[in-house]
Amino acid sequence: MGWAMPRGVLTTCILVLVALACVPLMESRYLIDLSTEILVYVLFALSLNVIIGFSGNVSFGHAAYFAIGGYANAILLTTYEWPLFLSFPAAVVLSAAAAAFVAYFCTRLTDIYFAMLTLAFSMLVWAIAFKWRSVTGGDDGFVGVNVPEFLNSRVPFFYFTLVIVTTSIATLWMICHSAFGQTLIAVRENLTRAGFIGVNTRMMRCAAFIVAGTFAGVAGAIFAMYNRGVYTESAFWTESAQVLIMTLLGGMYSVFGPAIGATTLYLLERFANEYTEYWPTVLGVILLVIVLVLPEGLVGLAKRIRGHIAGGN
Repeated sequence: MGWAMPRGVLTTCILVLVALACVPLMESRYLIDLSTEILVYVLFALSLNVIIGFSGNVSFGHAAYFAIGGYANAILLTTYEWPLFLSFPAAVVLSAAAAAFVAYFCTRLTDIYFAMLTLAFSMLVWAIAFKWRSVTGGDDGFVGVNVPEFLNSRVPFFYFTLVIVTTSIATLWMICHSAFGQTLIAVRENLTRAGFIGVNTRMMRCAAFIVAGTFAGVAGAIFAMYNRGVYTESAFWTESAQVLIMTLLGGMYSVFGPAIGATTLYLLERFANEYTEYWPTVLGVILLVIVLVLPEGLVGLAKRIRGHIAGGN
């Protein structure tokens, strides 16, 4: 099948999965928490890559669906006391529905107009979360999320996150390597030509947007339970910018590139904040390096190095 993984990629994925499964055995609370957070952001970045890397559009408002998934799951679990097996899927469906609504308008446009409209809708979500204090808690955040008892400690929650994220990534792999994914690439490479051969380009871009929003909602729903709360910052434009940089840093034309970028950037942020107060400056330098030196990200750099080594031999 077209979505079957190459043996080398499959082997690497299995090794990474085994290594992650062994993290709790090290009995380090810090390492378990760090790994959980990285897993969430890996899925968040991979979801954005469906829009950027495969459909060829840039979204400045992807954090909206992350926040919607988080708020919906938190409110349903806590305010309405729904069980997790109902609240989690409902939150994901709500994120997908919001993405479909936004996609209906955004996919009428292309290039910078598309990007700015995604930002406008994202800021609308942020404004609703900020102003609707009776439901979302406003700028104080929605705190005290009622997490199910079986997930109320680090290790079970880590394994829950690992299972959900692994399943989501496998699903994204199959979607991106299906006929749908290959058609998206054709739309990305030449929108006009794809339309001439009979592809409904707007529908394809809309579907990619919905897929991306759905999996961003999954990441947000997990993160709300992990933090035991959701805050308006999750919907702010800076969160969208951060996940966009993660995607670019790893390599937007690679399925697993954004995962590498998310892991790298999150670790850099953690370590930088421990030793300096100037993380925004460091982030700016990283963005400059991506634009000027690494347009294809870390994955592209690795391919170039491997090519030079092979050429030297």
